[in-house]
Amino acid sequence: MRAILLVNPQATSTTAGGRDVLAHALASQVKLEVVETDYRGHALAIARGAAREGIDLVVAHGGDGTVNEVVNGLLADGPGGGVPALGVVPGGSANVFARALGISRDPVEATHQLLRAIEGGESRSVGLGKADERWFTFNAGLGWDADVVATVADRRGKQTNAVLYMRSAVTCYFNPPRGREPLTVHLPGQDPVEVSTAFVSNTDPWSYVGTRPVHLNTGTSFDTGLGLFALRRLRLATVYRHVRQALRDEAKHRGRNLVRHDDLAELRVTASHPVNFQVDGDPVGQRTGVEFVSVPHALTVLTGG
Repeated sequence: MRAILLVNPQATSTTAGGRDVLAHALASQVKLEVVETDYRGHALAIARGAAREGIDLVVAHGGDGTVNEVVNGLLADGPGGGVPALGVVPGGSANVFARALGISRDPVEATHQLLRAIEGGESRSVGLGKADERWFTFNAGLGWDADVVATVADRRGKQTNAVLYMRSAVTCYFNPPRGREPLTVHLPGQDPVEVSTAFVSNTDPWSYVGTRPVHLNTGTSFDTGLGLFALRRLRLATVYRHVRQALRDEAKHRGRNLVRHDDLAELRVTASHPVNFQVDGDPVGQRTGVEFVSVPHALTVLTGG
């Protein structure tokens, strides 16, 4: 088996020592090439080349942004039988995709899981979301969450933590970048609905605050369509109610300002002016409209037991 290990040295919890241990362990089972990323988009370019060269496995060691780049590189030419399998050894702050798949947050244990998966051929086919041309693994959004991601972006890396995100969330709530630009949600066969922010999920939980999962669409998983969670208004009482509900183990969101759907094959969100847009916790610019599509069985991931 030929494999590439892609390491983001700027990710929150990656270290040179951890990289060397991981590389040594993998090299005992596969023919391995190790690449450290130098710039945004580097992991995408390497993963795209690996797919076109017939590499069997690409392992991402970094945060969710690194995983997203690798996935977009692997699927640059679309899903299919020739796409390399993906392995993940978490090295970021949230590691939502890995945790949703049952991969340990501890890089050492995650490495053992990956080695067991390689040895035993243990893998899982996962569905992904596609937002226009961009693939996402766990969530995407326009509005408040994307404003937060854009605010945090310049400080991503070793400084990233839950406190930084929470402070940015408060700042963007009271001082949104362009005011409260309305969004319009378009669902097949339904009348358009105007909302203040829109969260699109590919799995549950939507994200984490430290060790606590944030649940928006509990009926959404890698085996279903997409989940939509949108709020018509962002009044303080509305936000407080849904934040409390989202942090419960058995989240049951209710409220007259809530627009929520699970298992959607597609949806579209539009805006009258460009608004911030994020995928998997990374900013990807501003948009006046995004088409979201669920793609079942898009990628094979080695998970291990």
